[in-house]
Amino acid sequence: MARAATTSDVFNAIAEPQRRDILLLLRDGERPATAIAEELGLSQPGTSKHLRVLREVGLVHDRRDGRQRVYRLDARGLEPVHEWAGGFERFWNESFERLDAYVQDLKRNRSAQ
Repeated sequence: MARAATTSDVFNAIAEPQRRDILLLLRDGERPATAIAEELGLSQPGTSKHLRVLREVGLVHDRRDGRQRVYRLDARGLEPVHEWAGGFERFWNESFERLDAYVQDLKRNRSAQ
């Protein structure tokens, strides 16, 4: 099966760890591209490329502020990821319930000794 282009699919766009780091930074508020590059230790061209991909899938928006571009997060674009990951909630809840039961059994066994 052919893979979707990075610039049209949010899952592919966030598969890149540096893009996820950018989203985490923007979660705290708008930032100029230069500040993003500095804070993450990325090159300016690399940062611009990542921001372009994030913008094309709708995860960030930009505006001009003088000579700079300032970026902000639009987390609504993460809805497909949230919905997909939410499908595993029952699995994780059951896993944690089993873990809790195991820990309670260990505590009872240690108390009985």
